Amino acid sequence: MAGEAHLGADAVDKDKNADADAVAVAAAPNGAGGGGHKLSLVPLIFLIFFEVAGGPYGAEPAVQSAGPLYALLGFLIFPFIWAIPESLVTAELSTALPGNGGFVLWADRAFGPFSGSLMGTWKYVSGAINGAAFPALCADYLGRVVPAVADDGGPRVATIVVFNVVLTVLNYTGLAVVGWTAVGLGLASLSPFVLMSGIALPKIRPRRWGGVAAEKDWKLFFNTLFWNLNYWDSVSTMAGEVERPGKTLPKALVSAVSMTSLGYLLPLMAATGAIDVAPEDWGNGFFADAAGMIAGRWLKYWIEVGAVLSSIGLYSATLSSAAFQLLGMADLGLLPRIFSVRAPVFNTPWVSILATSAITLGMSFFSFNNIVAAANFLYSLGMLLEFAAFIWLRIKRPDLSRPYRVPMRLPGAVALCLVPSAFLVFVMAIAGWKVYAISAAFTAAGVGVYYLMRFCKDRGCLRFSDGGGGDEGVEAAAFQRQGGRNGDV
Repeated sequence: MAGEAHLGADAVDKDKNADADAVAVAAAPNGAGGGGHKLSLVPLIFLIFFEVAGGPYGAEPAVQSAGPLYALLGFLIFPFIWAIPESLVTAELSTALPGNGGFVLWADRAFGPFSGSLMGTWKYVSGAINGAAFPALCADYLGRVVPAVADDGGPRVATIVVFNVVLTVLNYTGLAVVGWTAVGLGLASLSPFVLMSGIALPKIRPRRWGGVAAEKDWKLFFNTLFWNLNYWDSVSTMAGEVERPGKTLPKALVSAVSMTSLGYLLPLMAATGAIDVAPEDWGNGFFADAAGMIAGRWLKYWIEVGAVLSSIGLYSATLSSAAFQLLGMADLGLLPRIFSVRAPVFNTPWVSILATSAITLGMSFFSFNNIVAAANFLYSLGMLLEFAAFIWLRIKRPDLSRPYRVPMRLPGAVALCLVPSAFLVFVMAIAGWKVYAISAAFTAAGVGVYYLMRFCKDRGCLRFSDGGGGDEGVEAAAFQRQGGRNGDV
């Protein structure tokens, strides 16, 4: 596939590639999103934070499944074997190929358009499934205060639909607005945990951290860790919208990894150390109950409000990432040009936003547990391809300009990817047959979409970008559209 005439093929000589790859290949008209306002460092940090975590909400099943000891060890160790390697790979490839589409562009560059399209299917479906969990999670938390929302009826459906529509409109206004909204939501959702940790200090008894569950559910434990600490590469789909990506993206990733890891570990240490509760009681939402035991009902309600705010930030960031992935795929010629159409005032990919919003709304009414399991499996498939693209581009394209480079030679880079890859295989191996069946169906659909797009392109049924017209002309046009704006990457 890599020999096809396509934006991801290697039909260009080395001298040109070193320059052309360093610009946003999937450049948008006018070179910027959000009405000409690109993402700066602080809002980008909080967007990454919400693409991954949004606070310690959802970490409770790690305690329930294995006990405080294993939960604390998991959230202490897992960032080093998963979050940091994934973030380093994301930083290198996002700055080397700073265009919208992110991991789709990387797979396309490494292995050709078929791999890029398949990567797009796996990651997009995974992101949409993951995003669909948040309206339902928001309704679950609201149901603790308004019982009618907890039941499967009209109030719950109305809550999920309103949640979806309001945040779709927010995303339409641009990434700059979404990013600064994420800053406010992040501070509001984390502040009650800072208070809880402070109030809990005199009540902490370190011996409580050594507790373990009588019956351990390792499948739930590892799935919880994985779901709470993945999607670091989601920011790459918006790399073309970032101000000075070569400098901003690595700083943002380092900051977000640190903030997210501490955001899980410190509240878990405070809650498990300050109260005597059996691991079995640590179900979803127990942090609110723990806060009530430590400080009183006022903090319990604050954490429940924070959970709703966190769900808003999580959904908004996920919707942005998935929509800009569709935009990048359209710029690459893997999807029809309509997905790259931008709104006249806000310059946002409104068709991609609307399509993603509709898909996640439909998925919001499925079981939360099934949503998490399917998202993890599809994400794992995409990550294995992503690590392979990272290694292959190191071998195949040593000339590629890398404003940020993981400070390792090829053997070290391979070792960096081996441990998280082994964990991905483990997560996939413990999935049930239903997850295998769903993943196989989506993969087959992805293959079908690729060949359907080729058929439509050959027959002229749909309009596609110049991504199907060969590297040389397209990359030159992309460079001209950028006008050197990304020269300081």
